[in-house]
Amino acid sequence: MERRIGVVGIVIKDRENVAQLVNEILSAYGTVIVGRMGIPYRQRGVAVIALIVDGSLDEIGALTGKLGSLAGVKVKTAITQA
Repeated sequence: MERRIGVVGIVIKDRENVAQLVNEILSAYGTVIVGRMGIPYRQRGVAVIALIVDGSLDEIGALTGKLGSLAGVKVKTAITQA
């Protein structure tokens, strides 16, 4: 499978209730995560995570799909063409 490099932006509104689930998903896909930066933005009541990923479209899609299915979690992805 062809591997792609991408950036995944995650905004978490309900940090207290979903942070553990988000971290479990990220750990499960640790093989495609190259780097991670997380910032709790307390003034706005959200947490923001930026990921650099390197994997197949299927792997990246599975990761973002699971994250996006959580209530209070928004995910956006930018992937290289080749």
